[in-house]
Amino acid sequence: GVRGDFPITETRTYLNSAYIAPTPRQVVDEGRAFMERRAAEPLNVGALLRQVGQSRAKFARLINATPEEVALVYTTTEGENIVANAIPWQRGDNVVIDDLHYEAAFVLYRQLEARHGVELRIARNRDGAVEARDYEPLVDARTRLVSVAWVSSVNGFRHDLSAIAEVAHAHGALVYADAIQAVGMVPIDVQAAGVDALCCGTYKWLLAGFGVAPFYVRRSVLDRIRPDRFGAFSVERELPDWHYELREKTAGKFTYATLPFAEVHQLGAALDYLERVGVARIEAHTVGLAARLQEGLRAQGFRVLTPSGNRSSIVTFAVEGEARTLGDALVKASIDATVREREMRVSMALFNTE
Repeated sequence: GVRGDFPITETRTYLNSAYIAPTPRQVVDEGRAFMERRAAEPLNVGALLRQVGQSRAKFARLINATPEEVALVYTTTEGENIVANAIPWQRGDNVVIDDLHYEAAFVLYRQLEARHGVELRIARNRDGAVEARDYEPLVDARTRLVSVAWVSSVNGFRHDLSAIAEVAHAHGALVYADAIQAVGMVPIDVQAAGVDALCCGTYKWLLAGFGVAPFYVRRSVLDRIRPDRFGAFSVERELPDWHYELREKTAGKFTYATLPFAEVHQLGAALDYLERVGVARIEAHTVGLAARLQEGLRAQGFRVLTPSGNRSSIVTFAVEGEARTLGDALVKASIDATVREREMRVSMALFNTE
């Protein structure tokens, strides 16, 4: 009953929500209403910040956190940078990720290697999957951080975060989750998963806009993860002679400057939409479509790079020939998917049908 909410379905077969998801009419309407209000009447920053608080609370409810554990930053990568820069690295420390992580993580941690002598350890996937046992040999007493893409953008593999977190926490390491390919696609419970910090942009499965990213930090580690940038929104209380008492006790301390308030309003509408539809229903529908796609691809002899039985909406498979030729054929057929060199990624959303 949601297909009519997405105008893109009227003209295209859109199978690329892992890249950029189309927004439903309800989110478009909220964005338009905000801009019309801005054009017709004065804006009040206090009211805008109350909307920020409402969106934080809605997101917290979605991932089983508290509003005090959620801030709004600008991108997924910013959240990971905040966590990485908060750690007092010493030469010989290490960070552990796997080879299904998003490219930005490799860029970040290679810089830590160059600047601080931090070792980047990479768990290798086996047939498209990475399990806790693949992390175990790499995590030790010098591991300060384990960073995982909850659902991989490479092949859609959905990690068992709770098992990986158990390995990391046994050695005192923090666990960060890049959740941009997970939140809104599948139910997320940060408490059950044992995640210490999480961030996700909103232009994929959250069905919202660009430039805003909910950032979760577990209450028990808030004092360990300190902001690495500051601004007017960091201030809790002004003191004489241009001194300030900064926010410290909630994740709100990570929101340091003016946010894209139109996109914050759209995020609020998108979170309302997802709550009405139900992420568990979205998971059942789209993971079912992904399983059907895997079955059909294997029956036709394709080599599927996503593990069988994987519970996400993303399927990646190998293709032969020129990527440009395949891309041109998809454009001609009004079909949207991600085509890489020698592989294709298809990602089904709630509006797709068998």
